[in-house]
Amino acid sequence: MSNIHHTQFFKALPEKQIEVEDVLEKVYTALTEKGYNPISQIVGYVLSGDPTYITSHKSARSLIMKVERDEILEELMKYYIKEKIIGRR
Repeated sequence: MSNIHHTQFFKALPEKQIEVEDVLEKVYTALTEKGYNPISQIVGYVLSGDPTYITSHKSARSLIMKVERDEILEELMKYYIKEKIIGRR
């Protein structure tokens, strides 16, 4: 029997870092599988913050809500600039 007068310590494991690229890929796949236009739906979510733009299929809605919308925009801009602007040089 443990002594209730001793302090017990619990070590919480750090939450796994979620990569925005992985989230977008999974959300895109889920939206496509459900027959939605994934670009329109993701843009709607990013602009409005309304999670109902994203299907709950394959937990896509809860997954996309784990990253900040500004992080999604930042990732998209990085990719666009790298591929479209820097890639032309």
